Amino acid sequence: MKVKMIVIRAGMKMTTGHSTELAFLFLFVCTPLLAQAAPPAQTDPPPSAAAGLASPAIRPQPSAVQPHDNTFVIGNDDQLAINVWKEPDLTRTIPVRSDGKISLPLVGEIQAEGRTPLQLEQDIAARLKNYITEPEVTVIVEQINSQKFNILGQVNKPGSYALSTATTVLDAIAAAGGFRDFAKQKSIYILRQDANGVEARIAFNYKDVIKGKNPQQNIKLEPRDTIVVP
Repeated sequence: MKVKMIVIRAGMKMTTGHSTELAFLFLFVCTPLLAQAAPPAQTDPPPSAAAGLASPAIRPQPSAVQPHDNTFVIGNDDQLAINVWKEPDLTRTIPVRSDGKISLPLVGEIQAEGRTPLQLEQDIAARLKNYITEPEVTVIVEQINSQKFNILGQVNKPGSYALSTATTVLDAIAAAGGFRDFAKQKSIYILRQDANGVEARIAFNYKDVIKGKNPQQNIKLEPRDTIVVP
């Protein structure tokens, strides 16, 4: 408004035609400057931004703890990692002794052989309740030494070997150092006992398996399986 008033006053000293032209000239030059000087209009933030400012960030919930695999039973010589939450003096890695037991501070000797990791957790926690409010115990089998298989006969290193969950007949032959010169590679068999003590004989033709024939013969071994290479 100030600029417009100055233009009108300056035009009064000139002829009518010149004052009109001068007024339009000043308005043409000054109008963009006024527009730049004016404060920008306030605009509402987009809904997404407003929502972000109004509510705090949502933290993802921790995933649920996965249950134990209760098919595994702890045995002698297995190595266990035992963790008691917020109790570093009770947290340690120990082997299962030949008598099937382990020893822990405050807990004393406790049976581990024949128990699942979940059962052993519950046993340890029950004993710790005399000293700790709501103890949280985790038992992890770090190394399986109790489950073994045997391989006998015409192999370079016959004996008993630790069994992992994925050991096959070919894995066992490789662990035993391969065959001796006169091994009957087509007549290998596996001796396996079921829960009732009944022994089954499973044939394995090494020559066929390595040629891609009958690959189903390369079975996964189970605890106490005995491979015989005649």
